[in-house]
Amino acid sequence: MNKQVKIFPSLRVILVALWCAMGQLLVSEIIDGEKAPENSMLYMASLQSKGGHVCGGFLISEDFVMTAAHCQVNLTRVVLGTHNIKNVDEGKIRYIEKMYKHESYQNVGTGKDIMLLKVTELNNKLQTIPLPRSEIHLGDNTKCYVAGWGFIKTGGGVVNELRVVDVSVINPRVCREMWGGVPDNVICAGGYKTKKGFCQGDSGGPLVCDGTAVGIVSFNWEKNCNYPDKPNVYTDVSKYLPWIKTILKRTKRSE
Repeated sequence: MNKQVKIFPSLRVILVALWCAMGQLLVSEIIDGEKAPENSMLYMASLQSKGGHVCGGFLISEDFVMTAAHCQVNLTRVVLGTHNIKNVDEGKIRYIEKMYKHESYQNVGTGKDIMLLKVTELNNKLQTIPLPRSEIHLGDNTKCYVAGWGFIKTGGGVVNELRVVDVSVINPRVCREMWGGVPDNVICAGGYKTKKGFCQGDSGGPLVCDGTAVGIVSFNWEKNCNYPDKPNVYTDVSKYLPWIKTILKRTKRSE
């Protein structure tokens, strides 16, 4: 969108939703990153269909994986506790028992892009990552990182080995201006004044700041991984803590 065009505030979220509907907002990949060190980030999850890797996710408890709501596309299984998703033994495969998509989710342009997956019982203890304990407000330029198995170049394909890249948090006002409006309860980081960020294939993965999963990869701009001035957008996990706790408690009561 031409930055010279003025957009009335009341139309901003509507326009973001329309871009989504037209296929302009797409799922994502790691750009300008590097292979993750072995035995690190073993909380990372590869959400798969019969055709292979679809989205990322992250293990938050012994039987729950967090991801993006827009990743609900023919998912059949989750691979946990490995960096290389090409050769996976049965011990690292978990099957999805139930999906809990946020009830108000419509599309990435209107926000609430968050989902919990209840997976089959784990026979071995795997690494989890903590969530924020209360609502957070990240400062401008806070250093974080995002990881996944997505593309490493425009028009590429998913990779077998986990990759990671560091990104900096972008001021919310700047993010809104660059997009012409964004959904409520999001964090912007990477993809603006830098080549670092995500693109196709990493949706649902975590934005990690100081060892805590604070965001969920939601959307970027088109299929362009060369990064025009459109910040990468993540769901702000801390804004959904009551919803998350309700799902986890409801599941325990039903067992």
